[in-house]
Amino acid sequence: MERVTDEQLLERYIATFEKLDEMVVDVISQPAAMQLVLGVVDEDHFQVWKPLKVETPSSQLEEIYARMLGKFPGLFEQMVLSYRWAEVDLGTYRLFANPPGDDLMGLFRQMSKDSGLWESLIPAGFVPFGKGPDLDYDPVCFDMKSRKQGGDYRIVKIDHEQILCNHRVKIVSELAPSFYELILQTIVRAESASPAMGS
Repeated sequence: MERVTDEQLLERYIATFEKLDEMVVDVISQPAAMQLVLGVVDEDHFQVWKPLKVETPSSQLEEIYARMLGKFPGLFEQMVLSYRWAEVDLGTYRLFANPPGDDLMGLFRQMSKDSGLWESLIPAGFVPFGKGPDLDYDPVCFDMKSRKQGGDYRIVKIDHEQILCNHRVKIVSELAPSFYELILQTIVRAESASPAMGS
């Protein structure tokens, strides 16, 4: 991949959403998607949502950072401040929604929705920003103990059953050595995928 700016990289990453996910509005499981419908209907007459480009002041992150005892990697932070989206399945993981609103607490509510997981993950140094693909409930997290130069972190998947049944935080797999690498992997996967049904 040729050298691009962070903004261009994020644009390419956001463009993968419609290549890898049908982006169909599901009112029950994804209420955030209702706020992102642009009157678009796919060939099966389902409403589909689209990411929304926004400008959010960085001060909006302060409340989240105070609760997670750390900061997001720079690219994720920039994405959170620049876009709003519904939960999206990107093949090997799902991103939590960052729904439209006056603040970023919608994202925080997604991250901390399962209090049993949140209360185990945060003290152990893992910040959830997604979960496994499809019906996989394992949290996908920034490993805050693996901070790299530039403030990026290793991306890991945690066994949710080990937390809920045994109060043990166990890494199932590493999805990428950094969020930057996760973005690159997702772009490559989208470029080799056939278009999602909803696009």
